[in-house]
Amino acid sequence: MSAHTDVSTGPLEYRSHEGRMNILGFWIFLGAEVALFATLFATYAVMFGRTGEAPTPAELFELPMVLIMTFLLLTSSFTCGIAIHEMRRGSLKGLLTWLSITLVLGLGFLGFEIYEFVHYIHEGASLQSSAFWSGFFVLTGTHGLHVLLGISWAFILIVQLRQRGLTPVTSRKMFIVGLYWHFLDVIWIFIFTSVYLIGMVV
Repeated sequence: MSAHTDVSTGPLEYRSHEGRMNILGFWIFLGAEVALFATLFATYAVMFGRTGEAPTPAELFELPMVLIMTFLLLTSSFTCGIAIHEMRRGSLKGLLTWLSITLVLGLGFLGFEIYEFVHYIHEGASLQSSAFWSGFFVLTGTHGLHVLLGISWAFILIVQLRQRGLTPVTSRKMFIVGLYWHFLDVIWIFIFTSVYLIGMVV
């Protein structure tokens, strides 16, 4: 059997050599993303507390807002997992339904984050306000941009799935999008704990 021959067992996205190599390559890409966010977290830690004349995080961070954002993003991770499950069952309709719900939740998260940024800027906390707020906006903004990228990527995939159905190629793309989305949720958990929760009590 050649290296490029499909195999008849296992999940659809793994049934070709190309699919397996692309998924492996994406895991390597996620390793680079971990390095990027680790650098941003380290920069934020160095800048922590250096608010100067700007408001402190304890003055601006609001737990209800952060909890809503966290609920939306973590719930979207759950619905994304159901979408992958529907894909494995061979249900295109189920996949599209749950992936669409994931996108709605992701858009809700972005909406609250944009509102949060506008509110902070209105209260005198911006990139130029202090070292702390520069670190905050760069870290959370980078994560937000990644979420926007994930939403755009998933939307394009929905179009492809409607046109082509479930194939080894579209299944592989969906699996990779799922990995990416779960990765962003994990990063948010670290942001929630190390940025918001600590910022509210220190």
